[in-house]
Amino acid sequence: MNKAKILIVDDNQDVLFALNLLLEPYVEKIKVAVTPDKISHFMKTFSPDIILLDMNFSRDAISGEEGFDALKEILSIDPEAIVIFMTAYADTDKAVRAIKSGATDFISKPWEKEKLLATISSAMKLRESHKQITSLREQVESLSSSFVKPEDVIGESEPMKDIFATVGKLAETDANIMIFGENGTGKDVIARMIHQNSTRKDHPFVTIDLGAIPENLFESELFGYEKGAFTDAKKSKAGRIEVANGGTLFLDEIGNLTPSMQAKLLTAIEKKMISRLGSTQSINVDIRIIAATNADIHKMTDEGMFREDLLYRINTIEINMPPLRDRGNDIILLADHFMDIYSKKYKKTISSFSREARQVLLKYKWPGNVRELQHSVERAVIMCEERTIGSELFRLNKSGKNDIKGENLNLEVLEKEAIEKAMKRAAGNVSKAAEMLGITRFALYRKIEKYEL
Repeated sequence: MNKAKILIVDDNQDVLFALNLLLEPYVEKIKVAVTPDKISHFMKTFSPDIILLDMNFSRDAISGEEGFDALKEILSIDPEAIVIFMTAYADTDKAVRAIKSGATDFISKPWEKEKLLATISSAMKLRESHKQITSLREQVESLSSSFVKPEDVIGESEPMKDIFATVGKLAETDANIMIFGENGTGKDVIARMIHQNSTRKDHPFVTIDLGAIPENLFESELFGYEKGAFTDAKKSKAGRIEVANGGTLFLDEIGNLTPSMQAKLLTAIEKKMISRLGSTQSINVDIRIIAATNADIHKMTDEGMFREDLLYRINTIEINMPPLRDRGNDIILLADHFMDIYSKKYKKTISSFSREARQVLLKYKWPGNVRELQHSVERAVIMCEERTIGSELFRLNKSGKNDIKGENLNLEVLEKEAIEKAMKRAAGNVSKAAEMLGITRFALYRKIEKYEL
């Protein structure tokens, strides 16, 4: 049993003595109270992990109402408090009411030693899980401070105005959303914008890149695991879905899911319930799903590569992100935005782009979209020694075509080259090539088909 701080609330001195004697070898520290009115004090000064609470005190002998009143007070102080009721007058109705009221468990007096220890051990595991989730949520919330704010999303073109209007309509809904678009168009930015405009904005926004997770780690990443669930499971860990409870789960590159992974995700969405690996306990989850892909998911569905029932679950609303080349003067707005960011980052006094540089930016086709523009502006800021960025600082493929000769920032071209190199090094072995690339074999098959390799 892990060490825990336990508060025992009971008006029977013999019970307090017996529990002290029994639990002392297994716990970190024990505090006792003979009346419920001391509970608030101990919760604030002692912060117990587990509270053993008698149901009956002076008001009457058997109703348990004082215990329920105390439970209500405890949960008002700490909604995730672990409370185990104790009573000599146990019955099924009372036990059911206790659990419905927020108690973790219910034990009868006199207790069986092994059963009591097992109950407290289970309660401590639950407490550790609550602490872990709280910690993870705090990490997510601290990261969210770096998320793009809705007012900072750059775009005045008609395609972007349409997207902003759609996001506005989605604000008061919980609809699942599918975002389509080329690599680098900002699908993740719009996903965060949707979350921050929704009623879930005060809860976690959790992202998971499904294209980067090997199939054998999919379940542990999404659903979590208990200590000892597999060889390297040294301690329990909450999965991404559990951490996102109450908030939004962003599934990036959902087109990379294998059929097996699709089935497991669908089950979790339909049941609104998950179980960690190595656990038989089900966890209810309330999440909004935003998924994104650069693949033709509808074609994949027609060809049997993506489950139709899963697609129906995740694309109540579809948003299509326009490529940067179709956004007109947004290119300049974004370039100015990135110039300001990187000028401050690198402590430069750059104030503008030259007219020639702006013309170059507008004429280029930006096959790598916003991400390529961002990297190009960052490089230009680093290399610039004047107050104005000139056109000579942009090493762009002037034709805008996917010419793989020379330097090219087109992500699709780079990806194709990486696949070709990996397949050559793996002597055509798809599994080995996929391992080199850090993607699943299924994802690699899709990309080979896409690039006609």
